Amino acid sequence: MKTPAPPSRPLEVLRELTPARVGLGRSGASLPTDALLAFTLDHARARDAVHTAFDAPHLAAGLAGLGLQVVEVSSQAQSRRDYLRRPDLGRMLDVESRRTLEQQSGGADGVVIVIGDGLSPAAVNVHAVELVRQLAPRLTETGISVGRVVVASGARVALGDEIGAVLAARMVVMLIGERPGLSAPDSLGAYLTFAPRIGLTDEKRNCVSNIHRAGLSYEEAAFKIAWLVREAIAREITGVALKDESGAALIAAKPID
Repeated sequence: MKTPAPPSRPLEVLRELTPARVGLGRSGASLPTDALLAFTLDHARARDAVHTAFDAPHLAAGLAGLGLQVVEVSSQAQSRRDYLRRPDLGRMLDVESRRTLEQQSGGADGVVIVIGDGLSPAAVNVHAVELVRQLAPRLTETGISVGRVVVASGARVALGDEIGAVLAARMVVMLIGERPGLSAPDSLGAYLTFAPRIGLTDEKRNCVSNIHRAGLSYEEAAFKIAWLVREAIAREITGVALKDESGAALIAAKPID
C-alpha cells in the first residue's frame, strides 16, 4: 500500500481547518500588510467586546418572554473601570441587590440561572437568551425546575455563588461572557456549581465554554449543560469530581441513519 503524498500546499490546507494564525509569512522583518491589518482588526473587536454596554433590560425582557421569573442585580463594581481594575468587586453583590434577593429567597428549590456580563458583554447580549431557550426545556423534561433567572451587571463567575446562597438554590448555572480572543470576541461560557456558597474556588465548578456561532452551538451546549446539571444533582457534586461524559450520551441519543 502506497503512502499518500503530502499535500503540495500544507499551510493552505491547515488554514482551512483552524482560525489560528498559521504561516502568515513576512515582508522583510515584519508581517505582510494583510496579516497585520487582520490582526489589528481582530484586536480592536476583542477590545470592543470588553467595553460593549451590557443590555440587561433587553435580556430581562427576552427571558421573561420565555415564561421565566427574572430579577436584575448588580455587583459592587459600579463602573466598567472598577470592574476591570478590581475583580474582587465583581464577586460581591451590592447592598441593594442582596436585599432584593433576600426578599425572594426560599422559593428557589431547583436550579438558578445567573446571566452575567463578564469580560464580553457582547457575547451575553447575543447568545444568552437563545441558549436559555434551548436549555430550559431540557431541564424541565428531566424534572429539574428553574427557580429564577438573575441578570447580573458587573459580574464575575463567583458572584453566582453569593446569588445562589442567598436564594438557597440547589445549584447555579452561570452564563457569562468569556475573555475575548482574537478569533472569538463573543464567546459565552457556562459555569455550574452545586450547593453554591461564598468562598468556593474554581475546582468546585464545571465549565462549558466556547459557545458562539463558530464554536459550540446552542443545541450542543444546552445538551452538555443539562447533562451536567442532572448528574450534579444526582451525585451532589460539581467540579473536578464530576467528569463530563455527555459526549457518549449525545452519541447514544442520535438516531442511526
